[in-house]
Amino acid sequence: MAKTPEPELATPTDLPSNAVSSVADALNGILADSYALYLKTKNFHWHVSGPHFRDYHLMLDEQATQILGTTDAIAERVRKTGGTTLRSIGDIARRQTIKDNDAEFVSATDMLAELRDDNLKLVEKFREAKDIVDAAKDNATSGILDEWTDLAEERAWFLFEASRGA
Repeated sequence: MAKTPEPELATPTDLPSNAVSSVADALNGILADSYALYLKTKNFHWHVSGPHFRDYHLMLDEQATQILGTTDAIAERVRKTGGTTLRSIGDIARRQTIKDNDAEFVSATDMLAELRDDNLKLVEKFREAKDIVDAAKDNATSGILDEWTDLAEERAWFLFEASRGA
């Protein structure tokens, strides 16, 4: 008996196809950067050391959990608007703009500064995506981007304050 081929992904949407593509591209870039930032935050969580170890270790774990928590929502927005999302680590690597850190040792002060800058870079990506989704009249994504922007700004603020005088 011949197997019936699966239908192609065809999520219904009222967005024009060019808008679906631009929204998906913007959100997939954010998703790739979110995974890169998540892994870097966990890396620093695992390897932080020094007199503020406990505070930094706990803060970085909370932040990593928050970042990971947004990834599913980002991917689902891509799918809800009719796009397709990331499929592999290689796809993430091709799209990410937040740089990995594979250094053997990074001081706690440098960790906090790097993560602060990376979160602010993510804020920039959210603002760029906001313009794209607003042009596409994708109100739902626009509203959620505001929430994700606020979370990233808060992480950057905490990292900045924790690093003062460290």
